[in-house]
Amino acid sequence: MNALSGFRPAHRTFFARDVLDVAPELLGCVLQRTDAAGTVAIRITEVEAYAGERDPGAHSYRGKTNRNKTMFGPAGHIYCYFTYGMHHAINLVTAQPGQPYGCLIRAGEVIEGAQLARTRREAKPRKTPLPERGLASGPGCVAQCFAADLTNDGDDLFDGQWRFFVPVDHTIVPHVTGPRVGLTGPGGDGTAFPWRYWIKDAPSVSTYKPGRSLSPAARLLGASR
Repeated sequence: MNALSGFRPAHRTFFARDVLDVAPELLGCVLQRTDAAGTVAIRITEVEAYAGERDPGAHSYRGKTNRNKTMFGPAGHIYCYFTYGMHHAINLVTAQPGQPYGCLIRAGEVIEGAQLARTRREAKPRKTPLPERGLASGPGCVAQCFAADLTNDGDDLFDGQWRFFVPVDHTIVPHVTGPRVGLTGPGGDGTAFPWRYWIKDAPSVSTYKPGRSLSPAARLLGASR
């Protein structure tokens, strides 16, 4: 595993707090994975908070299932799921066991392993190369950069291929809040749930898309949070 200049490894206690306290503090921090192919590290620029039984937009709102069981476990683990029938997404579990809270990593800046991240993102033929800002812009793109899939669901950030770093002089980065992306119903109410956090003017921040009604088939694919 590689250390990063200007950052220090986090402790599990960083995540063992309420999700609304953790979420804004994730901005500017670094998530890193090292596997057989190499190391990729992403400085986080955009997240969304999901608060279990308090949050109609959360996967865990109605209780534990085989899909979301990782969220009910200890803080500092990865909850990875497949959505829209086409891509994976990475969440970092927070709070205490039994509190199914977590933060979706929506976007970031690749600061280590950019070529490996690009190779993974451009695995399918493209007419033009991806711009640097687009490598990890959107949750599916983040997961692709890390080559993360359902086999990584439940991975421990503190015992394995993953590491999490905070800036040495860790302070909350100036940021903006607003509605979460793609949610309908009560969970998509940006006034009641302004639980998307992003670094203002960061080029990698994803494009906001309001929620829309989904077909029954899409719901079965887990497209709705």
